[in-house]
Amino acid sequence: MLYSLHELQHAALAPLRIWAETARQLFSNPFSPLSYTPHSQKIAAGSELIGRLVRRYEKPEFGLAETTVDGRSVAVAERTVAARPFCRLVNFVRATPHADPKVLLVAPLSGHHATLLRDTVRALLPNHDIYLTDWIDARLVPVAEGGFGFDDYVAYVQEFIRQLGPDVHVIAVCQPTVPVLAAVSLMSAADDPAVPRSMTLMGGPIDTRTAQTEVNRFANRHSLRWFETRVITRVPLKYPGYSRRVYPGFLQHAGFVAMNPDRHLQAHIDFFQHLVEGDGDSAEGHRRFYDEYNAVMDLPAEFYLETIDRVFLRHLLPSGELRVAGQRVAPEAITRTALLTVEGELDDISAPGQTIAAHDLCSGLAPAQHENFLVPGVGHYGIFSGRRWRETICPRVGDFIRRHA
Repeated sequence: MLYSLHELQHAALAPLRIWAETARQLFSNPFSPLSYTPHSQKIAAGSELIGRLVRRYEKPEFGLAETTVDGRSVAVAERTVAARPFCRLVNFVRATPHADPKVLLVAPLSGHHATLLRDTVRALLPNHDIYLTDWIDARLVPVAEGGFGFDDYVAYVQEFIRQLGPDVHVIAVCQPTVPVLAAVSLMSAADDPAVPRSMTLMGGPIDTRTAQTEVNRFANRHSLRWFETRVITRVPLKYPGYSRRVYPGFLQHAGFVAMNPDRHLQAHIDFFQHLVEGDGDSAEGHRRFYDEYNAVMDLPAEFYLETIDRVFLRHLLPSGELRVAGQRVAPEAITRTALLTVEGELDDISAPGQTIAAHDLCSGLAPAQHENFLVPGVGHYGIFSGRRWRETICPRVGDFIRRHA
């Protein structure tokens, strides 16, 4: 019912979207007489702002058409190397092959599309052969494909690691740090020859008991039953995943915004002012950020609820009680996969201390196989995107990978 009401609201706002777009063009197009009337810039700016607030944002493109290798511009093409019902594995193929380390970059399945890691991929591409998990919006997966839970996520990661071979390096950003550590632990315990050479865990909830954030406190204030009855709904008829139980993207987006409402409000006020003042660069920066930030996807209900239960409520991994497909996850079994953890000093989603906890769990590694990087003055998104990521963190990650190749 909740999802259907949301779709009804979106349909009801269609006239407003059309009006806003029409007004924007009439009051900004140089061929329109109305663009030369008093206050035309303010009317056009307000119309664009309204239109952006009520529109639906689809999954953006990666848009990574080229990179620089050895000082030369090289074309890049996306190639799907594995396709599963809930995920496709994408290789960013450089036109000029290089014998660079092979990297499996595991994107979060936590609301935003894998394109959120565009800047992560862009910075790694010049010196690495990048493979990325591009998760599928659950509302697009027919019910006939079955469910998708935490164990399935771990199985996907293991499958992709085995497909890429024993010389692969794994990077997990935020939410997938837990299932990735579980996958490598299980493979190590089974003496799997395909265990990765290194594992980089970035800003993830390995042990949320060590440092509380509002995300953790919110989870701990509610029972699993509360989440199941309040935020889980079924996909409506118009989508391929009709009747699938999901945690819908629009609810996740509302939660993202609610964490920092003042900041988002100010960003939109600034956007309006940039448009009025003709500051095209700043306005375009706002558009790029919110085109990505507002594009959200539905999560399979099983995966969402099991993650809440196992990671945030019962803390099964750090307490040694996590089981996947009936097998106990034992990080101490990892002996051949070097571990790098990256944390942001100002991270308000996975606070410093949560990710570094992986080192205590991976007690089977030699001291030289452990490394942690606490990045000063960086928040959650700055760990994997932006200037500090490109100039400081990415070179550190690249150096770690090469030392353990």
